[in-house]
Amino acid sequence: MKKLFVLFAAAAMTLTASAQALEESKTFDNFYIGINGGVSTKMTEQSGWLGGLNPNAGLRIGRWFTPVFGLAVEGNAYFSNKPAPSTGTAVRATNVGGIATVNLSNWFGGYPGEPRAFEVVAVGGLGWTHFYGTWGFPHNVNFTTAKAGLDFTFNLGAEKAWQVYIEPAVTWGLNGPQYFDMEDNYGNLLKTYTGTKFDVNDAFFQLNAGIVYKFKNSNGTHNFKVADLRNQAEIDRLNAIINGLRNDLDAKDREIARLQKLLDECNARVCPTCPEPKEVANLQPTVLFRQGKSVIDPAQYAPIELISNYMKNHPEAKVKIDGYASPEGSLELNKKLSIDRAEAVKSALVKKYKIAADRLTTEGHGPTDKLFEQVEFNRVVTFHDTTK
Repeated sequence: MKKLFVLFAAAAMTLTASAQALEESKTFDNFYIGINGGVSTKMTEQSGWLGGLNPNAGLRIGRWFTPVFGLAVEGNAYFSNKPAPSTGTAVRATNVGGIATVNLSNWFGGYPGEPRAFEVVAVGGLGWTHFYGTWGFPHNVNFTTAKAGLDFTFNLGAEKAWQVYIEPAVTWGLNGPQYFDMEDNYGNLLKTYTGTKFDVNDAFFQLNAGIVYKFKNSNGTHNFKVADLRNQAEIDRLNAIINGLRNDLDAKDREIARLQKLLDECNARVCPTCPEPKEVANLQPTVLFRQGKSVIDPAQYAPIELISNYMKNHPEAKVKIDGYASPEGSLELNKKLSIDRAEAVKSALVKKYKIAADRLTTEGHGPTDKLFEQVEFNRVVTFHDTTK
C-alpha cells in the first residue's frame, strides 16, 4: 500500500512540469465516461485458478488533471455465484471505489501534444464491496477492497476522442469475514472480521475490456493542448529581426530624403544637365512602388492623403503627377509602367479623396536617369503644383 502511495505522489509531482507547457484547463475540461466488462476469478481457487469465472460489468467516470495524473470513480456488478453457493440474487456482489490513474507513457515519454495511438496507464485505489442475498455463504457481507492494475489503451479517431482498453487487475479483500462451522441460536453462521491485510487468499484476478468517451474541452479538442510558447532564445532572435527591419526602414527614410533633395536641386537648376525649369512648385510627398508594379501599397496612401489635403486647402491649386520607373528592363515597358503609376495615383485622388479630375494631370517619364540608378527608390510618383 505504501509503495502504491509513493507511486501516485511521484506522479502528482509532474503536475507543475506538465502544466507549464499546456493551455489552461477549465473546471469541466478533460472529463470522460466509459463502460467495461469481463471476468474475474479467485486467486487461490481450489478447483483450479480458472475454475470459477465470474462475469461482471461496470461504469467508470473520471477526469485527467494533467496528461499524467487523474482520478476516477468506478462501480462493477458481479453476476455469478462462483465459487461460493448461490445466494438467490441475480447480482451476487457490487464493488464501488475511487481510483487514481497514472499515464506511464506520458510520464516517462513526455506528452507529445495529443494522445499516442497506444498508451499504458497504471490504475489503483480503494473500494467497498457488498455481497447480496438473504441466505447462503456468504450473504449481506461488507468489506473494503484495494485494487491495482494496468490499462493497455488504444486511442481512436482523428480527434482521439474515443479510447478502448484492456485491463488486467488484482482486487484484494482487505478485511473480509471469517466463517466458523457453527450457528448461533437463530441459525445464522457465526463469523468474525479479520484485520486489514493484503492476502492472496482473499484476492481476485480480473480481466476487463472497456470503451471510453472523452468530452470536448474549452480548447476545442478532446485532450490537453500544448500552449504555443516561445523560449527566450527565440524571442531574442525575433527582436533582432525587428530591430534589423527598423534599421532598414530608417536607412530607406534617409535615402528618400536624399532623393527628394536631389529632385529639388534639379528643379532649381543646380544640376547643369537638368531640363529647363517650369513654373511649378515641388510638393514633398512621394509615393513608392514595388519593382514592376503599378498597384499602390496600403502604406503609400499616407502621402496621397497629404496631397488631397493640400488641394482641399487650396481650391485653386492644380497638381501634376509625375511617374518614374527603375532602369531595369526595356525602355517601352518602363515608360508604360511610369504612366500606369501616375494614373493609379490620380485615380486614387479622384475616387478615394474626391479631387476633381480636371485639377490633375499625369506624365510618365519612363526610367530615371543615372542620377538615381543606384537607388531602389527610383520607382516613385512625385507631385508638382502647376497653378498659374
